Amino acid sequence: MKLINGKKQTFPWFGMDIGGTLVKLVYFEPKDITAEEEQEEVENLKSIRKYLTSNIAYGKTGIRDVHLELKNLTMCGRKGNLHFIRFPSSAMHTFIQMGSEKNFSSLHTTLCATGGGAFKFEEDFRMIANLQLHKLDELDCLIQGLLYVDSVGFNGNPECYYFENPTNPELCQKKPYCLDNPYPMLLVNMGSGVSILAVYSKDNYKRVTGTSFGNMMSKEKRDSISKEDLARATLVTITNNIGSIARMCALNENIDRVVFAGNFLRINMVSMKLLAYAMDFWSKGQLKALFLEHEGYFGAVGALLELFKMTDDQ
Repeated sequence: MKLINGKKQTFPWFGMDIGGTLVKLVYFEPKDITAEEEQEEVENLKSIRKYLTSNIAYGKTGIRDVHLELKNLTMCGRKGNLHFIRFPSSAMHTFIQMGSEKNFSSLHTTLCATGGGAFKFEEDFRMIANLQLHKLDELDCLIQGLLYVDSVGFNGNPECYYFENPTNPELCQKKPYCLDNPYPMLLVNMGSGVSILAVYSKDNYKRVTGTSFGNMMSKEKRDSISKEDLARATLVTITNNIGSIARMCALNENIDRVVFAGNFLRINMVSMKLLAYAMDFWSKGQLKALFLEHEGYFGAVGALLELFKMTDDQ
């Protein structure tokens, strides 16, 4: 293990973002473990590493997004891979119980976590798994995580992209976008709710506004159409609403770079192309909708980065 201030830095390294719908977990897997370190490594640490890296599904609902894995990173002086794992927030008690069964508290007493669920599940972590949650600001983690992942890139490719010719379905195609000089940017984070941030530098941002989701109130209308039609109509309504608000915020803040993130966009090409179309059409080509490959994981990455800062400060 790396020595910091004369102390061993303990694996495993996690960052968590506990949202209203999904829990996002990032796990750093060291690939430069020496023979001496492997001999010293305790069994439950080996068990956790093997469990996380040899599976792509955990139980009925946990998923490791293998296609998002970041390889050959150097984090806190160690070389390894960064894994991205998600599961429904409704399964959080199962996760906490697993942490207890694998005796996680013998390796760590504190986990870095962000999101509203960090407050909701704090007592359960302490009582069931003997773990303390170090709760972090959600928006700080989001921005720091996004900037970090964009800086390291996506295994040699850009993290950011846009849709060229968004108003022409036949010519519309995904294109890489360089976000090396991102400021100022309007960051629209779309999860269970929506937060719109004006970001002027790494440490200078403000929350401009936010929104939650509408409901189709008429039972007669709901009953007269198919579930598929209802889902698409709701998706279009929500997306157009968010696109309209984002455009107005960009105009008010005099920002011409709008970046969309969050798990609402995961495998949601309908919404991404709608946002790209709306931003291009209503701004007469002046505003470009930008998207990110790791969508909803930036808060968890930010929590992991905070773990490293805490270690350096000790």
